[in-house]
Amino acid sequence: MGDAAPLTPLIVTAEEGTSFWFLGNHFTLKATSQDTGGVFGLIEAVQPAGFTTPRHVHHAEEEVFYLLSGDITFFCGDRSLSAHAGSLVVLPRDIPHWFRVEGQTSAHLLQWNFPGGLERFFLELGEPIVDPTSPPAGPPDIAKLLALAPRYQLEILGPPPTEGDR
Repeated sequence: MGDAAPLTPLIVTAEEGTSFWFLGNHFTLKATSQDTGGVFGLIEAVQPAGFTTPRHVHHAEEEVFYLLSGDITFFCGDRSLSAHAGSLVVLPRDIPHWFRVEGQTSAHLLQWNFPGGLERFFLELGEPIVDPTSPPAGPPDIAKLLALAPRYQLEILGPPPTEGDR
C-alpha cells in the first residue's frame, strides 16, 4: 500500500453529497478518491427509464453497481446481465460495456469505482442542479464527453448497439 494516506472515518448522511446532472441522470457524489485515500469513489444515481450509456471501456478502474430499485440490463463483453433491486454487478476494466434502464420506471443505484478518481470525470462533465425535478433541456454535450474521456483513460466506442447488432 506504500504511498496511500491512511483512511479516516467518513460518514455521509442521506442528505449529504454533491448533486449534479450527468447525461440527464441525477448523480450525488457520496465519496471521492480524496475521501478514501484513493481506494474508491461512490456515486448514488437515479437514471430515467430508457436511459442507455454509450458503449465504452474503462482502462483505469473497475465499476461495481448495486441496484436499489428498478431494472437494468448490463452488457459486458459478450454477456448480458439482467439486474433487479438487490443485484450486484461488477464490470472489469478493459472490457467494453454499456447498460440500459428497462421498463417504465427509473433505476436507483450505487456505483463504486475502484480505484477512485473517475468521479472527477462525472463532475467535470456534469451540470449543477437548479431544479431537482427537471434535468437540463437539450441533448448532452457529446463533443465535451469525447474530449474529456481520454484524460480519464475512458474510451468511448459509440452508441449502444441496436437490437439487431447484439
